[in-house]
Amino acid sequence: MSIADEIEKLNGLRQSGALSEEEYQKAKETLLSGIQSGAQPPPNAFVKSASDFAADTNNWCMLIHVSQFCGFIVPGAGLVVPIVLWQMKKKESAVIDQNGCIVANWIVTEILAAIVFMLLCFVLIGVPLLIALAIVGIVFPILGAVKASNGEVWKYPCSLEFFKPAAISDPFRDNYKR
Repeated sequence: MSIADEIEKLNGLRQSGALSEEEYQKAKETLLSGIQSGAQPPPNAFVKSASDFAADTNNWCMLIHVSQFCGFIVPGAGLVVPIVLWQMKKKESAVIDQNGCIVANWIVTEILAAIVFMLLCFVLIGVPLLIALAIVGIVFPILGAVKASNGEVWKYPCSLEFFKPAAISDPFRDNYKR
């Protein structure tokens, strides 16, 4: 594979969100410094590391979605664990930041909806609404995790937007899968 092909693959990974701008620049510099020293990089060396990074990013995104189920084991953990994971990893990838914002927005939306639906229990309409909320509280994180493992960013339906991903200096930010 030629150097131009390697750089094109790195650019494609950057555009898809699998690589941040800094990671792209570092891999490109490493690739180009190998040419200047006369050494030929091993075939697919950078593509493998970039695809490993993308898989790692997808795994973290999936873990953020699934970690909402920690609340079934330890009360309150389903609220804290996803937010802690997101805060730990959000600077590593814009995709992780997007997924973390989506999950945090869902958690806040779910809490507010539960409070309103509990108040509506006095007029009996709240009971079926709470049941529906419990069902989507299980289904949405599963769907989000499946989409995240495939490298897609999926916004939970009916989720209010309280948090937005941090602005990054990536001109291809709007090209991420949604």
